[in-house]
Amino acid sequence: MKPESSRYLGKAREFLLKALDVIQHWPDEAGRAAYLAAFHAAQALIFEKSGTVAKTHSGVRGQFGQLVKDDPQCGTEIRSFLGRAYNLKAIADYETGPGSEISPERAAWAIETADLFVEFVARSLPAEDAGGIERI
Repeated sequence: MKPESSRYLGKAREFLLKALDVIQHWPDEAGRAAYLAAFHAAQALIFEKSGTVAKTHSGVRGQFGQLVKDDPQCGTEIRSFLGRAYNLKAIADYETGPGSEISPERAAWAIETADLFVEFVARSLPAEDAGGIERI
């Protein structure tokens, strides 16, 4: 795995931990963090496959979608998650008034799906360099 891809994947896992840490008191932040976990995981796959970094959220969705469109291991839930979860980020970042809160149940769904997303990407990437030690 390229070092940059590994760093993106590490960032994705950090955001998953943040989401789990704040869900009890801040489901909006948990939903936002779940989206960002998937976003960074998608960037890992994009960088690994293309050597480039998408500059926008929609660019990440588009490039990720192209990379996984024919992958039988990538189910519909993972394939559609970035678009669906971006709405959680938008609610957490910009919305006020009625409908501007993310329920704990929706945040829990986002965390669970983001975890599946991150693990799908991790399985899709080459093994991390073990410092010259052969992996079995």
